[in-house]
Amino acid sequence: MAGAVPLTLTVNGVETARMVAPRTTLADFLRTDLELTATHVGCEMGACGACLVLLDGVPVHSCLVFAVQAQGQRVETVEGLVASGALAPLQQAFHERNALQCGFCTPGMLVNAHALITKGTVPDREEIRDAISGNYCRCTGYEAIVDAIEAAARKLNGEGAE
Repeated sequence: MAGAVPLTLTVNGVETARMVAPRTTLADFLRTDLELTATHVGCEMGACGACLVLLDGVPVHSCLVFAVQAQGQRVETVEGLVASGALAPLQQAFHERNALQCGFCTPGMLVNAHALITKGTVPDREEIRDAISGNYCRCTGYEAIVDAIEAAARKLNGEGAE
């Protein structure tokens, strides 16, 4: 690969080293080089949220971040969060509340919701709406998604679901 640069980062708990073109986005690196295809590429402008991943614990639009900008950092994709069991309360709540249909937006929604509900407090519905305001869902509307995130947050923080 001409002009490739070395990249070392930790993806889903596994240290990974590759040569990448400097202009490769983190989304393309994850999908193409590592075959982690749950991170979707939608708008490629950071507007739809389908490409959200956690970079050192903070949700970022991986379509707007070059892979080389993640040098030395920790990346968590929805695959990693599922494998660790971190998403289990959210997955159950999304299922119970019918908060998914086609599933294209779901990985980004789950990554964003996970970041929100693991802050140690139960967000109110307005905080949940604000947190997912950058995630587009064209199938379900948002009430079922807000219901699911609220239920998972209550369960995670010991308040129990309604």
